[in-house]
Amino acid sequence: LETLASVGVREVTFLGQNVNSYGRDLRGDDRTDFATLLRAAGRVDGLDRVRYTSPHPKDMKRDVIAAMAETPAVCEHLHLPAQSGSTRILKAMRRTYDRGRYLDLVQRLRDAIPDLSLTTDLIVGFPGETEEDFAATLSLVEEVQYDGAYTFLYSPRPGTEAGETLPDDVDHDTKRERMQRLVELVQRTAAE
Repeated sequence: LETLASVGVREVTFLGQNVNSYGRDLRGDDRTDFATLLRAAGRVDGLDRVRYTSPHPKDMKRDVIAAMAETPAVCEHLHLPAQSGSTRILKAMRRTYDRGRYLDLVQRLRDAIPDLSLTTDLIVGFPGETEEDFAATLSLVEEVQYDGAYTFLYSPRPGTEAGETLPDDVDHDTKRERMQRLVELVQRTAAE
């Protein structure tokens, strides 16, 4: 990072599928963790902005939250994928958190970083999603008040458990209608 800053780079983004689990596979003298990485990046002279994407809620530990809050160069933005607001659907997706744990995490983040901007990923029409499940996603958006969201219509992906074993049983018109409602809500809450 020092080399990048010395040639004029002022902003870096750490990128990974589960970026905040960084370092867990390192051993010996190389062992570190994501919170330490954020703090170290924040100490690089000339590096003004540090971002990262995409973290996993299960790895959003207190030390990472503290590093974000206490390191001025780390931007007050977090893309925190939710995928769904329904605990039942999150379980079907094999997510390692439920709605309550996700909302608790959002509260801990906002307590530590009051001006935090939150964005997320949401999937519409996952197999078995009922209108009640979708309503739980809408209410999550209302409660969290995201600044933006990447929204996706579910489609089966070869090689995934859902794609191989679950029927794509939410019809396309229902998915599109739900997506429209979701996008309108995200836009409204972001504007507020």
